[in-house]
Amino acid sequence: MEAQADLRENPFLEPERAFGRLRDKLGAAETAAMTHGEVEALIDVEGREVLRQLFQSHLDVRSGREVVHTDVCGADDVVRTLHRDGARKLETLLGTVALGRQLYGAVGHASLAPLDAELSMPKDLFSDGVQRRVADGAAQLSFDEVTRSVRATTGAEVAKRQAERLTVGAAVDFDAFYAERAVEPSSADALLVMSFDGKGVVMRKGHLRAATAEAASRRTHKLKRRLSKGEKKNLRRMATVAAIWSVTRYVRTPEQIVREMQPVHEVPPARPRPTQKRVSASLEKDPEQVVAEYFEEALRRDPDRKRRWAVLVDGAETQLGLVLGCAKAAGVEVTVVLDIIHVIEYLWEAALCFHAEGTKAAETWVSERLLEILRGRASTVAAGMRRSATKRRLKKTQRRGVDKCAGYLLSHKEFLRYDEYLRAGLPIATGVIEGACRYLVKDRMDITGARWGLPGAEAVLKLRALRASGDFDAYWAFHRRQEHERNHLRLYAGNTPPRASGPQRPAASRADLRLVKQGLRPPRVLRDQISRTGSWEASPRPHSVIAVRHAAGRGC
Repeated sequence: MEAQADLRENPFLEPERAFGRLRDKLGAAETAAMTHGEVEALIDVEGREVLRQLFQSHLDVRSGREVVHTDVCGADDVVRTLHRDGARKLETLLGTVALGRQLYGAVGHASLAPLDAELSMPKDLFSDGVQRRVADGAAQLSFDEVTRSVRATTGAEVAKRQAERLTVGAAVDFDAFYAERAVEPSSADALLVMSFDGKGVVMRKGHLRAATAEAASRRTHKLKRRLSKGEKKNLRRMATVAAIWSVTRYVRTPEQIVREMQPVHEVPPARPRPTQKRVSASLEKDPEQVVAEYFEEALRRDPDRKRRWAVLVDGAETQLGLVLGCAKAAGVEVTVVLDIIHVIEYLWEAALCFHAEGTKAAETWVSERLLEILRGRASTVAAGMRRSATKRRLKKTQRRGVDKCAGYLLSHKEFLRYDEYLRAGLPIATGVIEGACRYLVKDRMDITGARWGLPGAEAVLKLRALRASGDFDAYWAFHRRQEHERNHLRLYAGNTPPRASGPQRPAASRADLRLVKQGLRPPRVLRDQISRTGSWEASPRPHSVIAVRHAAGRGC
């Protein structure tokens, strides 16, 4: 009883005692013989326990101050007049704590806990800090590594399946965040640039797109344990990768571009860095939806269509069609630029029809024709390489690379006006989107042996996109507000929970909670008894069990 009285007088007595024990241990003789690493580990573990007890004491104080209402009205307009004491656990970065609070209910309806709303308690066991630690880890590491990291660096225990579920929950507000995010103003002269690409992710069979799943079901293999040459797994689902950014114009000459691409070249002047960059990748959404959403984002950034828009593409016909279709629907003129790196790859394929691989002659051939293409003469280059192959009487199989390159240049000549692009200061390479594909998809999703389910893969891609765009902190603050509204505000009439905290009073310890068999509410005479004596006796009634706070002034 004396210990309980001390706790009521000072609810932070236990953490103070725990700190004192840790302080004494650090000054003890046996600790003086420890290495610094052993001392560090001691403080990490026992110091975390001191912090956990501080957290627990704070919750006890909040619980002890809770106001008891006669009724609480939910968003369903049902008045909850039945109330009881309840308790719940919370797994935090410091360890497990418990919260006692009032629950208000009505027959056939879910109970409400105003103190949960005031503290913005999570819907399940894990605190906001644990959820963020898992989400941040899952964006970088495998789920197994995430659980090991959380266990090693915090007081929380999270299983692998729980980590996957928390990751999916952490990404639910991704689209809403970008839809509501304020747009920072940009200079009217700054370029507005977009780029799109695709990258395959190995999926479980039940999570493939319909066409891919059908192809996978029809496949047959020569061998049981490995794929033979030419056989495909048909287990990849394409993620559509997108990027949008602003950048200052950067005027260059064709000669500068060629010199920059040589192994040894002069140091170019510092190029402008992209700003307001946003990248994302989606397995759930079709490419049409992703491209349309990024055009909507571009309109939010330039609603008056005063800036110059450029879209970098790799030449895929489907991609080009989507870009041009969205531009027409948005009523905006865009400059479509074919990625110069893809052009160079075609040139090298053609060069090997005339020269041996790895020779200086092949490199010179590519450089000469690249310079001409950058000067806006793609058609001339295509015609010239075809004439050269004909004059050398190359067979069809020998000139395949030439015909492929020439066909590519001629079919895309509308998007190869590099002389105009360079004079206008436009980018001509898809470095941003290539980097996004590598970071968002390849580095995380292509872990050896990984087979992804669609919800988990989509969530990881969204979280990685937030990190790559520098928006993770802002997103988490938004997500926290959305969770508070979903889990609490929407449950009450007028989206307003009743006040939970009252005037400060001594907090009851968790040891003061006892289960007492009794009816739904004790009569007034028993509530008066509680106020006078701190306890009450009741004749048993068979129909319910409620928890009663065994402390003065805590009537039902």
